[in-house]
Amino acid sequence: MAYCTPDFLQFFAELRDNNEREWFHAQKKRYEKSVKKPFESLIAAIIERIQIEDPSLIITPKECIFRIYRDTRFSKDKTPYKLHASAAINHKGRKDHSQPGIYLQANDETFGIYSGVYRPDTKTLKRIRESMVMHADEFATLIADDTFRSRFGEILGEKNKRLAKEFHEAAEQQPLLFNKQFYYCKALDAESLLSDDVVDTVMDYYQASRPLSAFFTEAMQE
Repeated sequence: MAYCTPDFLQFFAELRDNNEREWFHAQKKRYEKSVKKPFESLIAAIIERIQIEDPSLIITPKECIFRIYRDTRFSKDKTPYKLHASAAINHKGRKDHSQPGIYLQANDETFGIYSGVYRPDTKTLKRIRESMVMHADEFATLIADDTFRSRFGEILGEKNKRLAKEFHEAAEQQPLLFNKQFYYCKALDAESLLSDDVVDTVMDYYQASRPLSAFFTEAMQE
């Protein structure tokens, strides 16, 4: 079943050239019809499918979907609207970027599927690194898995220039210990969002992400 129409993509193509309140207000009904409601229906369908695999996921689409309005208070870029629709599907939704799950971002240029740990706090990051050292062989197997590599490639993220001494030796074997983020992603063609099997596509990437997400989730809780 297709959830979004070509006007979803067209809306963001036009917004890129008209990122101002007057234009958006004139297009508000179109935004509600072509972007907001279809995207919410898509996220609801994905949540339902994930709940079959993980019944502990109790979340609503509204708790997952980010607002289109940008926070410009501390930014030099004062354009008022984001140029994409996005949602974080995890146990805490959009309020906690550090929770492993699935993050989706879509506009007229790309349909991005992300997973992993994006912004762990200092204590959580230390627990993740400790788990990577303690379970080094398991972690190495997970990131070398053929399914993971074919879907996402590798773990990405910003790195620290220095590490605590306790991690120096292990980092010689596992350079990912320098990471302060651990995420992985795939950029699909924007038209993938319009496909009848878009939910199946997302679930395929969700399944590929699950083993590493489970590793990070357990590490964060230790």
